[in-house]
Amino acid sequence: MAISISLTVNGAPISASIDPGTLLVQFLRDQLRLTGTHIGCDTAQCGACTVHLNGRAIKSCNILAVQADGAKITTIEGLAKDGTLHPMQAAFKHCHGLQCGFCTPGMVMSAVSLVQRQPDLTGDDVRAQLDGNLCRCTGYHNIVKAVLEGAESMKSAAANAADNATAQATAPATA
Repeated sequence: MAISISLTVNGAPISASIDPGTLLVQFLRDQLRLTGTHIGCDTAQCGACTVHLNGRAIKSCNILAVQADGAKITTIEGLAKDGTLHPMQAAFKHCHGLQCGFCTPGMVMSAVSLVQRQPDLTGDDVRAQLDGNLCRCTGYHNIVKAVLEGAESMKSAAANAADNATAQATAPATA
């Protein structure tokens, strides 16, 4: 028996009829064709399936799609805006924070969430907080470097946005 769900994925409203046993990762990949969210271990151990649910990083292989009914989901495809990489994506590219790339979407999603919670990070903070994301190719050095660079870029982008908002709010009205 199918169940109807409605949610927002990468800013777009989605309504679907799904089997109640469908995992969120399966729904995203198979029904919405958002294949940047990877299935690695299928046991919530590797983090390759990490997405944001209402702004919080979660492992989408560990939640049913029906549990996301009414939620806002952001996948790796939803981070870039108008063809411009998110600061964390750009940092991973710049710092070579990937090898084969399989873990990268989950790493990036976890890193964005981490920086939103804790903007001032050390390398030790990054290593400790990303312990739920596994990379089988690297020694994590470039991943940590990328997260730290991405954190600085995210802080700069937030400061610029705040400055622009203040400037607009205080600008004299033109007739």
